[in-house]
Amino acid sequence: MAKISVIIPAYNAEKTIAETIESVQKQSFSDFELIVINDGSKDRTVEILESIQDERLQIFSYENGGVPVARNRGISHATGEFIAFLDADDLWTADKLELQLMALEHNPKAGVAYSWTCFMDVDEQGKPLSFLPSPRYAFSGHVYEKLLVSDFIHNGSNTLIRRQALESTGGFDPTCPGCEDWDYWLRLSTRWYFVVIPQHQILYRRTLGGMSSKVEAMKKVALIAMEKAYQAAPPELQYLKNSTMVSFHIYFAGLYLQHRGDTSGISQAQQHLWSAICLKPQVLLDKTTQKLFIKLLLKLILPAKVANYFLQLMKKPLTLSDPRLEA
Repeated sequence: MAKISVIIPAYNAEKTIAETIESVQKQSFSDFELIVINDGSKDRTVEILESIQDERLQIFSYENGGVPVARNRGISHATGEFIAFLDADDLWTADKLELQLMALEHNPKAGVAYSWTCFMDVDEQGKPLSFLPSPRYAFSGHVYEKLLVSDFIHNGSNTLIRRQALESTGGFDPTCPGCEDWDYWLRLSTRWYFVVIPQHQILYRRTLGGMSSKVEAMKKVALIAMEKAYQAAPPELQYLKNSTMVSFHIYFAGLYLQHRGDTSGISQAQQHLWSAICLKPQVLLDKTTQKLFIKLLLKLILPAKVANYFLQLMKKPLTLSDPRLEA
């Protein structure tokens, strides 16, 4: 029986699955089982998986059910004392499992360990264009209220979870596709403490060309998940919904500015920023909001090519060796 079960849902992941699994194989902690749930792939995903020589790798194939269902199926096969999830297009740094496991073993009351995320923007061929580190949140202990305001864990490839915590919470909710992660972290945080590893250990892949068509769908799902979250929240925390809406508007203003350069996208970004400011004027003091405001002004005032030129200058792309990624 392995100490850790790593669960990877995979659907038509032929372009990235080998690199993702390689990042698991390179872990400094090696006592793990690697469970891949082939979620009805129609491409060469299974062929690539079957070519990998590693006795820790197990492949289970099902009809397509979506990420929440695939993760739940993976849990049913897992035997480890701790469970980690990794999406088929994301990567881990080599010390991810080791440091998260160490944190949980040193904090027996904690049920979940998480790290910082680095967003890796790639082109349609998967070539990295830039690396953008997430904010360095250091929330530990009882984090339910913080999570209710904003999903600071950022993605489903982040956490390491005790089996007892996972079993006490149930599975991922298939009715929340796209926001099943936030929903699950919230349910875990009502029962268990969280502990943070203050390092960027998750590389979250974003295909820039593929995001523009997804923003509207993501927004609808986020609103549904938000309503579910506050239906479950106790009366004394209902006042936080205003702050959650501010986080929602800031997040989607950023998505529209980054992935929708057309007139409609810029207009949506402007509406979201204005809504956030109306709800909480102090948000203008936040550096993230200020940067978004500058980007919006550039796109509103300057011709598209000129605006994009200045936006590229603002980006300051990182590399994996950049010291700005260090804790």
